[in-house]
Amino acid sequence: MKQLMQGNTAAARGLYEAGCSFASSYPGTPSTEITEEIAKYDEIYSEWAPNEKVAMEAAFGASLAGKRSFCGMKHVGLNVAADPLFTVSYTGVNAGMVICVADDAGMHSSQNEQDSRHYARAAKLPMLEPSDSQEALDFFRRAYDISEEYDCPVIVKMCTRIAHSQSLVETGERKEAPARPYVKDIAKYVMMPGNAIKRHPVVEERMRRLQDFAEVSDINRVENGTDQSAGIITSSTCYQYVKEALGDKYPVLKLGMIWPMPDRKIREFAGTVGRVVIVEELDGFIEEHCRALGLRCEGKSLFGCLGELSQNVIAEKLGLATPSGLKLDDSVKIPARPPMMCAGCPHRGLFFTLNQAGCTVLGDIGCYTLGAVAPLSAMEMTLCMGASVSALHGFSKAGGKNVVAVIGDSTFMHSGMTGLANIAYNQSKGVVIILDNSITGMTGHQQNPTTGLNIKGDPAGKIDLESLCRAMGFERVRVVDPYNLKECADAVKEELAADEPSVIISRRPCALLKYVKHNPPLKVDGTKCVGCKSCMKIGCPALSMKGGKAHVDATLCVGCGVCEQRCRFGAFVSTAKEGE
Repeated sequence: MKQLMQGNTAAARGLYEAGCSFASSYPGTPSTEITEEIAKYDEIYSEWAPNEKVAMEAAFGASLAGKRSFCGMKHVGLNVAADPLFTVSYTGVNAGMVICVADDAGMHSSQNEQDSRHYARAAKLPMLEPSDSQEALDFFRRAYDISEEYDCPVIVKMCTRIAHSQSLVETGERKEAPARPYVKDIAKYVMMPGNAIKRHPVVEERMRRLQDFAEVSDINRVENGTDQSAGIITSSTCYQYVKEALGDKYPVLKLGMIWPMPDRKIREFAGTVGRVVIVEELDGFIEEHCRALGLRCEGKSLFGCLGELSQNVIAEKLGLATPSGLKLDDSVKIPARPPMMCAGCPHRGLFFTLNQAGCTVLGDIGCYTLGAVAPLSAMEMTLCMGASVSALHGFSKAGGKNVVAVIGDSTFMHSGMTGLANIAYNQSKGVVIILDNSITGMTGHQQNPTTGLNIKGDPAGKIDLESLCRAMGFERVRVVDPYNLKECADAVKEELAADEPSVIISRRPCALLKYVKHNPPLKVDGTKCVGCKSCMKIGCPALSMKGGKAHVDATLCVGCGVCEQRCRFGAFVSTAKEGE
């Protein structure tokens, strides 16, 4: 049956059809939906892990026990999982193990434009790279056969466009994979130096065999063109751009296995065309390899290494018109919508408090990163998951004062706990504020170890943040309601003045959660509003100025009351009173 399917949905379908039995991931755009879709298949045990390292190690454990396994993450998540990645390359697997990494060229929802292809080369592991939804299904399904044939995990690299675009997919039936018996093998699986040094030659021989496979597999294919004056080598979404921009004008070598590359096939292809052009996003990974083979080629000199490409850019750089003659008007400027926290976001009151307190705020990764945006402007650093807590310790030990770290509940479970242990152990001063909105917000409301629910919404283990922080050695642990500005201000002032480290838990569920019941919206009494704009300093999208008076958009307002607390003139009133 053929159907339109998002790339991530197709990837999950491929895992299902291949007989995957275990999936563990940490949500990260653009990879999140793969595991969300997997959770819909009862035949596959699925879970959200606290972080990507745990997810990969759990997937390895399932593979070791004999079940086909999967773990998924975005590109920066692979950094977190790099430790097990490099060593599982040495140990190999038992049942097939597939690792998905999703890159984000253009930084649609990421802090960098990391090119994950380098990981495949560095870790000496095969990497497949689909160019549409059908290939996503096919490549994830085939990855298990490659994994088991060559005794190694297989990385499948997605990107934002492939993950979130839709194309036609023909689905098949699930093929159950019999469990492989676990066999004790200390020399293979215990990676102490004496064993590991003997596994390195195994890895090198495996890469040689994988390269032979790349030469003959239909995963890499040549498509003929009418003009041999140039030939294109490309992969992933860039293949789609090339076909849209150039049609069948030039021959194309389409690489579905991006590592190891088929050296002989590349040389043979280059020998049939007058000019070799490499079309790839971000780094010149293919280009660098082709040059190492002694080939003259062009690539980054034409397209650069920044952001995403498009059919227009490719046609322009090669001096051609698109086959259809159509061209997007890139000169049209769409009005920008500044990013901001949602109306009623529980983080707003706390960030306003921090802005007013004038303290240094070290931030973290999550939707609360928007606390750096005007008018709140209450965050001065964001590096990576968990860095706020660790950086607070270093900042304090270096003599910095009046400093706080803010970190979300999911991010705290991901990688904030070790930084907090460092503060407790080495006794630096400062305030760690855990923004507990009872969900993993930025990636679309996934559960985490503090919510008490699993990936399917069923009851699960629940970690108590207050007890955890006290168990780690913190005497000063308090909970505040971020909708209560005075309570937040008092807590921040008192904890900053304390002569020991402390934790504030700012607790209120995300305003967008379906089960959250809101108060009636507020409205402005125009006879009391003096137009001072004090309420506008909280940056709520439900507030605006009209005719010199504050105005509340009742379709956005959730009645949180933060603006009401800012008004000295009592101009904000609840619409509930209108019916009394």
